[in-house]
Amino acid sequence: MKERKSFQLIHGRAPLRINDIGGWTDTWFARQGKVQNLAVGPPVEVQIRVWPNSKKIKRRVRIIAENYGHSFSFDPEKPSPQPHPLLQQAVNLAGVPQGLRLEIAIFSPVPPGMSTGTSASVCVALIGALLYLQGKSIKPKKLASLAHSVETERLKQQCGIQDQLCAAYGGPLFIQMDRYPESRVIKLRLRPEVKAELERRLVLICLGKPHLSTRLHEKIIHRLEKGEASSLPLRKMACLAEKAWQALGRGDLVTYGEIMIENNEWQRRLGADLISAQAEEVISLARKFGARGWKVNGAGGEGGSLTILASADDNLRRKMIEAIAALGGGIRPLPIYLSSEGFFAWSSC
Repeated sequence: MKERKSFQLIHGRAPLRINDIGGWTDTWFARQGKVQNLAVGPPVEVQIRVWPNSKKIKRRVRIIAENYGHSFSFDPEKPSPQPHPLLQQAVNLAGVPQGLRLEIAIFSPVPPGMSTGTSASVCVALIGALLYLQGKSIKPKKLASLAHSVETERLKQQCGIQDQLCAAYGGPLFIQMDRYPESRVIKLRLRPEVKAELERRLVLICLGKPHLSTRLHEKIIHRLEKGEASSLPLRKMACLAEKAWQALGRGDLVTYGEIMIENNEWQRRLGADLISAQAEEVISLARKFGARGWKVNGAGGEGGSLTILASADDNLRRKMIEAIAALGGGIRPLPIYLSSEGFFAWSSC
């Protein structure tokens, strides 16, 4: 699509999700559960350039997937399986007004497949920005539901509800799912000093390569159905989510870190392969430098990422980060900050 002198510019952004205490319990096979997670920035960014479609071009949406280094055009009324079906289906669901051509640039500060809810954040930001373009206001819960439907209904993927809710609302968040996929959401308001301390000590570690959560979900579902895995870890992790919510409310980061570790161990009992060798190596270093908590993000398994609650001692925290960065193999810290803001859209000239 050639640059035109006059166009409208729409922006949308949504935070990512880390440290999901109670993760796995927000799924259809858990039926009910509780999750306490943290929304973080930098956010996923969507930018939409809008022109009149004066030539009546059918493939009138061009996607620039910056993290993948390529772009493609398609007909928003007729999404195809490739490339990037998630993006095509999200655009189709939100709709593109007749008579318009769009160029949509999408960027995530965290690489895809890092178990930080990136696909959910992209979907929330993309759908929300397109609805904003059409002058439609939407509440966070409905926006999260639409984004969730893209992955589960249109693409038939295994997906819990927490990532979309975190992207739409911001956080920290407490989610109670009484019956899948219905939920009650409470946004936590941390005292300024608690937020500052938590943000200072949180460290996000990339474990070297991306992973596919759908495959892990399918594996665990199979184990549960065959009786090869117990549902006890799901119940225990749901209880830990409520305890984490209470600990944050008190500003008790010591207990919060202990809950992270306990959740990690229950996730291991759900499936030993959910805690990878790379995660174990990073955890060993974190423990050596006095970290007070650690947990694999999202579904876990090979690749993805790990959240660490570092020591309160700045020197130990810095030494820990240096030691982890020296491991190599793509293992590295990723910069983050807490985000109380969920999805947000605006326009510029």
